Amino acid sequence: MRIVYHLGAHCTDEERLLRCLLKNRDVLAAEGIIVPGPAKYRTLLRDTALTLKGQAAPPETQADILGQITSDAQADRMILSWANFLGYAQGALRRGIYSSGGERMHAFRQIFPEAEAEFHIGIRNPATFVPAVFQKQNGRSYAEFMDGVNVETLRWSTLIQNLRDANPTVPITVWCDEDTPLLWPEVLQAVSGHSAAAKLSDTDDLLTTIMSADGMKRMNAYLEMHPPPNPEQRRRVVSAFLAKFALPQEINVEIEMEGWSDDLVARMTEAYDLDVSRIIAMDGITFLAP
Repeated sequence: MRIVYHLGAHCTDEERLLRCLLKNRDVLAAEGIIVPGPAKYRTLLRDTALTLKGQAAPPETQADILGQITSDAQADRMILSWANFLGYAQGALRRGIYSSGGERMHAFRQIFPEAEAEFHIGIRNPATFVPAVFQKQNGRSYAEFMDGVNVETLRWSTLIQNLRDANPTVPITVWCDEDTPLLWPEVLQAVSGHSAAAKLSDTDDLLTTIMSADGMKRMNAYLEMHPPPNPEQRRRVVSAFLAKFALPQEINVEIEMEGWSDDLVARMTEAYDLDVSRIIAMDGITFLAP
């Protein structure tokens, strides 16, 4: 069985990917792809990884854990999704973006050490990621939350490299959260691994949050009348309708952080663009882009 770890990150997907796959679990199961409910594995895997302390689980432990997660041990692919795989929100920026993420994922993989694995992650401009993840944690000031880290030094490529170093045989798929509305079908397919013949339902959930109801109705009618021959053409159609019918309050992100200037946000955004280019050039990385 190949185990697919969807790593989040926090404040990107907000469980939409998992919810969509759970709605389509019967269609996916027909292709040997299982999507367990998160309550079956999140606490279980966390506690097991802590107990193992980085050691490989013995066969009997592996069988017991797998049996608690799923009754279908013959499936070809199992999807596990949790933003806390890489770390909890309150420590997401300690010494960098998920600085212990590589080690944590090595520890989680030791629960099923012989299984082939994949990592999938959506990344987000630190200029909007930092404020969002700061709001997700409780009880600490901004200075305490950052713990001396300079926001201008935050790089997702450092996390991706740490994941590669700690898990050198695991392929990693990355996409920008900002592009997700255009890439949603490709993201779903990359994570689930379903065939082109599998028709998933409720795949417009993300777009409905950022496009007006009238716009969604018109776009779906257009797509029905003019089925796009490839993903690129579909992205062009979605982009055109978003340009006309997007909900401004959903796509215009207001950045309000004490001590942040417009110049700082611009520098962080420019650094993010360069960092994305760095990730695209890495070995062992599949990057989904519009």
